Amino acid sequence: MVKLDIIFVGTLKERWLTDAVAEYEKRISAWAIVNNISIRDERLSDKPSPAEVQNAIKREGERIIAAIPPRSHVIALCVEGKQLSSPEFSEKLVSLESCGVSEFCFIIGGSDGLSDEVKERAAMRLSISEMTFPHQLMRVILLEQIYRAFSIASGGKYHK
Repeated sequence: MVKLDIIFVGTLKERWLTDAVAEYEKRISAWAIVNNISIRDERLSDKPSPAEVQNAIKREGERIIAAIPPRSHVIALCVEGKQLSSPEFSEKLVSLESCGVSEFCFIIGGSDGLSDEVKERAAMRLSISEMTFPHQLMRVILLEQIYRAFSIASGGKYHK
């Protein structure tokens, strides 16, 4: 069975988001074990300077890198990443699995993004869209796309 580590900055506060995450994790459990790793977000002043923001991203990045499981294939979600269709994403995961990858680590940064060090640590940079989404909602979107990818790979009816 595949192991999926989802590293994310911050916590989910809204119940509808936690319910959606739980639902997709339940659906994914037919194919994979999902492990959530929450990284404490840095607190910023009301009007942070660019240097303060960069320092916060760097500190969050250090905690992210420390939390990455050693044998994981790391995929960082970032705006400059490659965009894939749902079938292409499914094919990518299947291809990696056929090459022996059984542990994936997806990384979702905080509202200010990921440090360069985290992006460099990733084997792949993935962009979900050119649109901007709240980073908390991104967990739900990522889990839905992972579920869709497994469903496509298994010939399920979910993807249309």
